[in-house]
Amino acid sequence: MGLFTPSRRKKPKRFTYEPRFYNPDKEEDIKRRMRVKRRKKRQRSPLSILYLIGLLSFAIFVMYSLG
Repeated sequence: MGLFTPSRRKKPKRFTYEPRFYNPDKEEDIKRRMRVKRRKKRQRSPLSILYLIGLLSFAIFVMYSLG
């Protein structure tokens, strides 16, 4: 259907907006903190692993005591 358009398709408008209070150093610091939090969240603490082991051992104990 390109027969009815008089000119080429217009490209999207580009903006060169820079925020008034933009601080690249502060922005990088925020991104770094977010990466660190994400890494810490992925790691399991030894305490949670101990809770899991305790729960499993209790469940096995209950199974053997009932059976």
